[in-house]
Amino acid sequence: MRNNDRCLELDRQLCFPMYVASKEIIRKYTPYLDELGITYTQYIVMLVLWGEEKISMRDLSKRVYLDSGTLTPLLDKLERKGLIERSRNKNDIRTVDIAITAKGVGLKVQAREIPKKIGKCLALSPREAYELSKILKKILKKTGE
Repeated sequence: MRNNDRCLELDRQLCFPMYVASKEIIRKYTPYLDELGITYTQYIVMLVLWGEEKISMRDLSKRVYLDSGTLTPLLDKLERKGLIERSRNKNDIRTVDIAITAKGVGLKVQAREIPKKIGKCLALSPREAYELSKILKKILKKTGE
C-alpha cells in the first residue's frame, strides 16, 4: 500500500471503532430491554418521555436524532403497547404531541437499574464514561450544525 493510502486503512478510521462500540453497547442492552418488551430505539424515546412527560413530535425527533419516517412506526408500536399517547396540539393542529401514559411511567420503575447494569459491562471508569460522553456530545453538536 502506498504511503498516502494509509489513511484508508480500517484501523485508522475514527468511524469504525465508534460504529462497533455502539453496536456492542446496544447488544448489551438487549437482554434488559427484552424484559421490558421494548427495543433500544424505543428505550431512547422512553428516556426522553420519562424526563419530559409530554413533547412535540418535532422536538422528540431532534432529541433522539431520528426523522419522522423512522419515528412514526416506532411511536405506533409504543402506542399499541399502551406506553404513549399521541394527540394534536390544541394551539397548533399541525403539531403532534406525544405523552407518556401511566403504563409508560410504570415501565420507568422497571428500567431504573439498566444504566447501572450497563455501566458494569463497560471497561470504563465513571470518569472515563463522563469524558467519552462529553466528546461524543461535542461531535454530535458539530454534525448538527
